[in-house]
Amino acid sequence: MYKAKEYLIHGLLLVLTLITTTLAGGEWVYGRSVIGEGDSFLTWEYFLKSMAFSIPFVGILLIHELGHFFTSMYHKVKCSLPFFIPAWLGFIGAPSIGTFGAIIRMKGFVNSRKKFFDIGVAGPLAGFVIALGVLVYGFTTLPPSDFIYSVHPEYADPDFKGYGEDVLDFELGGNLLFWAMGKVLADPDRLPEMSEMIHYPFLFAGYLALFFTALNLLPIGQLDGGHVVFGLFPKHHKQISMGVFTLFLGYAGVGMISPGMPVEELMIRIPLYLGFLYICYSRTDFTAQTKITISLSIAAVQYVLAFVKPEWEGYQGWLFFAFLLGRLMGLRHPEVSGFHTLDTKRKIVGWLAILIFALCFSPKPFIFE
Repeated sequence: MYKAKEYLIHGLLLVLTLITTTLAGGEWVYGRSVIGEGDSFLTWEYFLKSMAFSIPFVGILLIHELGHFFTSMYHKVKCSLPFFIPAWLGFIGAPSIGTFGAIIRMKGFVNSRKKFFDIGVAGPLAGFVIALGVLVYGFTTLPPSDFIYSVHPEYADPDFKGYGEDVLDFELGGNLLFWAMGKVLADPDRLPEMSEMIHYPFLFAGYLALFFTALNLLPIGQLDGGHVVFGLFPKHHKQISMGVFTLFLGYAGVGMISPGMPVEELMIRIPLYLGFLYICYSRTDFTAQTKITISLSIAAVQYVLAFVKPEWEGYQGWLFFAFLLGRLMGLRHPEVSGFHTLDTKRKIVGWLAILIFALCFSPKPFIFE
């Protein structure tokens, strides 16, 4: 069915992604954010240890994509093999997780609401089950509390007062499921702070898996969550997708323009930001006037919120993803003939997927200060 060249290319990308995520894992788990700083993590010993992060992380991504793949095969819909995207930025001293994820490209025409639903929901559910297993193992096998001293020996120094303002602080934002599993499964004396979770490879891999699960289950356009909404709400999926996208974009940009900013800065920032918002809606069916109205409305609401609640901030990291959705991927879901509803079993699975999204989504998944 697939040519030998395809197996070679996709297999090579999988191996490269395993290597790059292992290198990234070495940076996070052992605190080597810049090559050559202190003891290098680029040793065979560190590489093997870092596979405790990369193998479960890449494994979950693989299971996710295989869920899509085998369901496509079941429905006789042609698709590509899983396409992994390696991305390690350690050679320039920038943080990364070693990959931009993985995708499967649909090659066949799908004219069935059930097929769209099955293919879309299979990936997140498959990956989610494995992620749960990884997190259960991670939370129930935590090392002793003094483990952190092996990564940060300076913490043991009674005179240590912190790193100072010139050091970048990073912590995971958390989500309902991750928080609940920590409370229920972990020994409280061994449970690390969210700022130290990156040094626990199974927990970090599991957290990232939940992050990608929630990202894919956003009920927008052609994301997996968009397929779920397309199946559950055949007559209203367009409005749901557009409404969720607008709320998502509106939340992300809170704080982008604020009355507290200098007038000179606002004069530059406001037109640029309005142009950005307009571009995010550029692939919709709205008229130019409607797109301008929506952009102005979002910016106005955000400005008022910044005036009333200046301490409120969105998560500007989501703005880039909103741009990818609105400008590149598009917010429209491919249509099929008719408005056939799903059977009861599929509806239950669809609502389960929505629940999983709610449990896994983090408003601020990665916090840098």
